[in-house]
Amino acid sequence: MLIDTPRLQLREMTANDLPALRAILQDEQTMTAYEGAFDEPMVLQWLQRMLDRYREDGYGLWAVELRETGTMIGQCGLTKQHILDADVVEVGYLFQRAHWGNGYAVEAARACRDYAFEFLDTDRVWAQVRDTNLASMNVAIRLGMTVRGRFVKHYRGVEMPHLVFAIDKFGALDRPADH
Repeated sequence: MLIDTPRLQLREMTANDLPALRAILQDEQTMTAYEGAFDEPMVLQWLQRMLDRYREDGYGLWAVELRETGTMIGQCGLTKQHILDADVVEVGYLFQRAHWGNGYAVEAARACRDYAFEFLDTDRVWAQVRDTNLASMNVAIRLGMTVRGRFVKHYRGVEMPHLVFAIDKFGALDRPADH
């Protein structure tokens, strides 16, 4: 395990996680911010991109498992991104719809944010959120992040306005743990 929280364990994904990954990436509602569900080649490309990131960067989006059952319910982690003309460390999160509303995204993303500050020695963690994705915005806000800018991402033939959130290392260390 890479990261343990009170209810979750985060670890590198493997090919054995494809059924759980499909349950996330092939669900229309879950993937609304990505302009709809992924087909099978896109799912396989997503997993390969994470495996490449683990090898090249030492991190990526990790499988999120319930500690009690070992069931993979989502993915959350850190990726290198180019945001607002800078190369940054971003926290990302995407969970099976059946597990929304339980605080798992905040719990996992908080642990990833703290991992970035402690082990990656970064002074700022970012999140890019499509401007229609209120649930993800609320996760970023609960992480103590504030809006730092806007940009438009071109993805799957669509222009997608995004908000850019970030939190600085010292701001995160000063926040209460249950915020």
